[in-house]
Amino acid sequence: MPYTSFVDVLIILERGEQVLLAQRAGTGYADGQWNLPSGKLEAGEDMIAAIIREAHEELGVVVERDDLEMVTTVHYLNPEGQARVGFFFRARRWRGEPRNAEPHKCSQIAWFPKDQLPADTVPYTHAGVELFRRGEPFGLQGWPHPAVPALAAR
Repeated sequence: MPYTSFVDVLIILERGEQVLLAQRAGTGYADGQWNLPSGKLEAGEDMIAAIIREAHEELGVVVERDDLEMVTTVHYLNPEGQARVGFFFRARRWRGEPRNAEPHKCSQIAWFPKDQLPADTVPYTHAGVELFRRGEPFGLQGWPHPAVPALAAR
């Protein structure tokens, strides 16, 4: 049987050495934890269109295609045994001031040092930010033999 998986797009907005995270709320998944603004790829949508849509829906910012750079990919296996593939995009520029545009899904947004994410950061997000910081294009998170040993304990 062919393998299928959810495809996620996650956006990295930076200010100096800080990255913007959103605290999840009311979604039933990782509520109370910090996550990069993100979402699932929708039918008929390419990944760039998806990340542009998510940036606008979640943060109220406008990102142009030419201002996005795919910086890493994470193949994630959550504790419940569900796998997903996340493509992490860095926005070199955006228009507008990021705000919590989805208060029904997010309790707050805040900037954090890339090398000191909150302890309650979603492991998937933590893995992607760490790979991005290291300049590594791919990693595994949650699988029995992680490609990123320093993240195995998370």
